[in-house]
Amino acid sequence: MVPLYALRLSYLLGSWLAPEATVHRAARLFTTPFKSTRSRALAAPTLGARERTLDVDGVAIETYIWGDPLTQPYVLFAHGWSSHGTRIAPWVAPLQAAGYAVVAFDQAAHGRSSGTQVTLPDFACYLLAVGHHYGPAAAVIGHSLGGAAAAIAMARGLVAERAILLAPAADPLAAVDRFGRFVWMAGWLNRRMFAIFEKRTRVQAEEMQAHTNAPRIGHPALIVHDVEDREVPWSEGERYARYWADSRLISTRGLGHNRVADDQSVIAAALCFLRGETVGERVVSSPNLPYGFA
Repeated sequence: MVPLYALRLSYLLGSWLAPEATVHRAARLFTTPFKSTRSRALAAPTLGARERTLDVDGVAIETYIWGDPLTQPYVLFAHGWSSHGTRIAPWVAPLQAAGYAVVAFDQAAHGRSSGTQVTLPDFACYLLAVGHHYGPAAAVIGHSLGGAAAAIAMARGLVAERAILLAPAADPLAAVDRFGRFVWMAGWLNRRMFAIFEKRTRVQAEEMQAHTNAPRIGHPALIVHDVEDREVPWSEGERYARYWADSRLISTRGLGHNRVADDQSVIAAALCFLRGETVGERVVSSPNLPYGFA
C-alpha cells in the first residue's frame, strides 16, 4: 500500500505535470471501494440471515433476508461507501421485534457482491433492482451514500412508504471536492473528473443532488445527522430536510458519521417514526441558506 503522504504528493505534482492522467487516475480511485469492504463483510456476523444472490445486469448482488418480506412488512437497507449489507445488524432485532422483516444487500464492488468499481447512479440502480425484486417496502433506510441512493431511487420509482436517511450525502459535486482536497489534487481538476462520471453514466450532477430529488418524493422521511460529522457535513442532511416536504430532522452530537448508524437512541427514534409518531424537528427554510427557499 502506498503511504498516504506519497499518494498525496503524487496527486499534487501530477495535477500540474500530467493533469489528464491524474484526473483519470483519481476517477478510478474515487470509484473503487476500499479492499477492506470484502474482508469486513466476510467477518461480520449475518445473525442467521438467509442469503440469496441476485443477477442484476450480469452483476452478482448478495442479499441478506431476516424474516419473510413476502408476508411481513419489510425494511430495505442501503449501506454506504466501502461498507456492506450486514452493517444493519444493530437494527435487525429491534425491527423484527416491531414486526418487520429486513432486507439488506452488498452493493456492487462491495462485500460479497461482484464488481470492482461503482458510482452513485449505480448505487441507486442496484437499490431499485433489489426493491423491485422483493416488492414494496414499508421503509427504506440509507446510510451515507446509501442515503443519497435511497432518495434518488425513491424519486425514480422505488416503492417505500417511509424513508430514514442516516448522515446522507446530498451533493456528489461536494463529495468530489472533499476527495480532491483529501488527495491534494488541484481544485480546478475536480469538475473535469466529475465530467468523466457524467459521460460514463449519462447522468448529470444536478440529477443526483438532494434539492433536485427530495421535492419529488411524496412519502415521509426522517433525517438523522450529527453536527460533528467530519465525512459528510451536517448541512447536507439539513438540505434534505429543507427540500423534502414531509420530513423531519434529528441533529445528534458526538456520534460522528458512523456511530449515528448504530446508536440505540437513533434506532429508538426511528422505530417511533415507523409507528407514525412525530420525532425530530421540521426545518424552516431561509433565503440566506444555500439554494434559497425550498
